[in-house]
Amino acid sequence: MNLSSSATVPHERLNPLNDYLFLKVMGEKGDEVQLLGFLNAVLGRTGKDPLVSVDIIENRYLSPDFLGNKASILDVRAILFDGTKVNIEVQLRNLMNMDKRSLFYWSREYTTAIKKGQDYLDLPNVVAINIIDFEFLETKKFHTVFHLREDEETSLVLTNALEIHFLDMVKWRKQSKKDLVNEPLHRWLTWLDRGSPPELIAEVVNMDIAIMTANGKHIHVMSDENAVQTYEMRQKAIRDLNSMVGYAHDEGKTEGRTESILEVARKMKAMGFSADKIQAITGLDVDKITTL
Repeated sequence: MNLSSSATVPHERLNPLNDYLFLKVMGEKGDEVQLLGFLNAVLGRTGKDPLVSVDIIENRYLSPDFLGNKASILDVRAILFDGTKVNIEVQLRNLMNMDKRSLFYWSREYTTAIKKGQDYLDLPNVVAINIIDFEFLETKKFHTVFHLREDEETSLVLTNALEIHFLDMVKWRKQSKKDLVNEPLHRWLTWLDRGSPPELIAEVVNMDIAIMTANGKHIHVMSDENAVQTYEMRQKAIRDLNSMVGYAHDEGKTEGRTESILEVARKMKAMGFSADKIQAITGLDVDKITTL
C-alpha cells in the first residue's frame, strides 16, 4: 500500500541503530505511533490481536557524562495496554555476554515492578527485544524468540512472563528473500539498516505509516544541532569501545603481552565494566580482575 508518493529520505542518514538516536526516534512521549508499529511487527500480534496502545517510559537522565560513558545503556522502555512491560536495547558490538546481559535487563523490569506487600501474581509479563549488529546464535534465522518451555514437550510453556527476542542485523542482511509487501518486520529492518539504499528506504517509508512517522522524527532530529552533537558523542563512545574490545582481542592472541591486557582491564574497570564483562573480553580470571 503506497501512502505517499514523495517521502523525504536524505541520502546521508544518521545511523538509526545508534542507541541515542533510536531512543530519540522511538522512546519519547509522542513516539507511540512508530513504537506500536515496530512492536506489532516484532511480536507478530496482528490480525485479531494487534497492540492498540503503549505508554512510553521516558529516560530523562541523559547527562553528558552518562551519554559519553562507553558502558552506558540507552534502552527504550514501555508498558503495553495489558500491563506487559517492554524493554528494547540496541547493541552493536559483541561483548560475549549477550545472553546474560539480556536476562539481566529482563529481570530488572520484572523484579522492580512489584512493591512491598504485593502478591507475586501482580508481577507483569516482560518482553525484552535485542537489536544486535553481530552474529550471536548458531542459526540462520535473523529473528529468534525464547520462552520458558519444557525440554521434551516444547509446547508446554511454564509461564508467559518471559519473552526474549533477538533481531540479528548481520543475518538479516544475508537474507536472499525479503518480503517488504507482506512482512512489516522486513520493512522495519530495511529502514533501520543504514546500508539500505535511499530508494529502498523511500519505498518502505511510503508503504508503512509507522515507518513514515519514524522517518519524520529521524529527519527532525537531524535538524537539531544539539541532538546531532549528542549523536556524535555516542558514535565516538561506540568507536572507542570497539577499538578497546578489538585491541584486547588482538593482545589476547599474542603471547607475552600480559601487561598490555592488564592495562586494558584496568581501563575497563575504571569505566564501570563488570568483572564478568572484562573477563569475557580479556580472558583474565575474575579474581585477578577484582584485585586490579
